[in-house]
Amino acid sequence: MTELAERPLRDPSLRRSLALFRAFMREQSDPDRCYTLLARDAVAQVARHAELDGRIVLDVGGAGGHFTEEFRRRGAHGFLFEPDLRELSSRGQPPEGAVVADGYLLPLPDGVADVCFSSNVLEHVADPETFLSEMVRVTRPDGLIYLSFTNWLSPWGGHETAPWHYFGAHRARERYRRRTGREAKHTVGENLFPLHIGPTLRHVRGREDVRVVSARSRYWPFFPSAITRIPGLREIATWNLLLILRKSRSSEARS
Repeated sequence: MTELAERPLRDPSLRRSLALFRAFMREQSDPDRCYTLLARDAVAQVARHAELDGRIVLDVGGAGGHFTEEFRRRGAHGFLFEPDLRELSSRGQPPEGAVVADGYLLPLPDGVADVCFSSNVLEHVADPETFLSEMVRVTRPDGLIYLSFTNWLSPWGGHETAPWHYFGAHRARERYRRRTGREAKHTVGENLFPLHIGPTLRHVRGREDVRVVSARSRYWPFFPSAITRIPGLREIATWNLLLILRKSRSSEARS
């Protein structure tokens, strides 16, 4: 394991970005290392904005449970909600306490979570605004919401078919099939949806039930917030948008 596996590197920094990028490039051959590093980094980002020890954290769409495990390691009561049994079992047995549940309809009462967390899930749901509203619903007033996604015009927007998605999703998928001899995991319109930064930022900034704490590139090595303020360029250069939101204290009264 690298140093990042033991303790997070300074964020933002070129060293951190390179460490995460190297791990990401080995995702297929060593997924456990990749997602362990990513989980340590993401949970450290959350910890800069919220106390974790003894707090209730919901990991929505957390697949095999790396993020949930890291939250628990940091002293939180972490709970994983994942709709896909294959993803839950990707590391063998499903993680302890995992719940098979759709992020659109979490089996929880209002305001139970101190932190609601979702990493790289939003681009895989057909209705991202409803997904976000459900995350807000289960978060207590003044609680934290961590949400990141890979936007469509990012160099990695097409996921395994990238960067050929720039020439059309169907063409990129056909190229992947010819090159690898198998079908791509993601199909646009089924389990991958073009999501853009500008409309997403306008939506969250227009909501009355949350306020934006941070809107930044998740991996950018310097000035990560500045790049998201430049229309057009941000759709390509941001790579992955990270939103850290705080639920409004008055949102319960309005509901």
